[in-house]
Amino acid sequence: MADPKKRTYAKVVKFVEWALILVSLVVILYGVITGFTSHDGMAIDLMLYWAYALVAISLLAIVILGIGASAVRSRKSAITLAGVLVGAAVIIAIAYVLAPGSEAMGLVGEQPEHNVLKLTDTILNLTYFACGAAILAILASAIVNAIRK
Repeated sequence: MADPKKRTYAKVVKFVEWALILVSLVVILYGVITGFTSHDGMAIDLMLYWAYALVAISLLAIVILGIGASAVRSRKSAITLAGVLVGAAVIIAIAYVLAPGSEAMGLVGEQPEHNVLKLTDTILNLTYFACGAAILAILASAIVNAIRK
């Protein structure tokens, strides 16, 4: 028979899942009823904000459930996961500090605000870091495989 804690956890997860689906359907229905282009596109804005909220909820759930599952398995894996999260936060902070947030070149019309430009440059820096890390991993893998053979 299943553990009562696991059954309770599964019920809570199912309830949250259905609640999120219900809210998503309400947001979509609102957009269909009011029209996506009326009211200055307010339905589109609402859908985008709901999508942002779902991403945030997902990320928090992954982090919290990951730490919880790691802590249950062993203290060492929880510490490892916490180290990975701190490392990711440090890399994001470095990308943010290095982001210039300068104005877009050749943009005709109104420039985005400085904080939007800074965020865009941060995401570009993170993309560059990820591509560099992928290239280094491929090279390191090729070297290690060559040495082993």
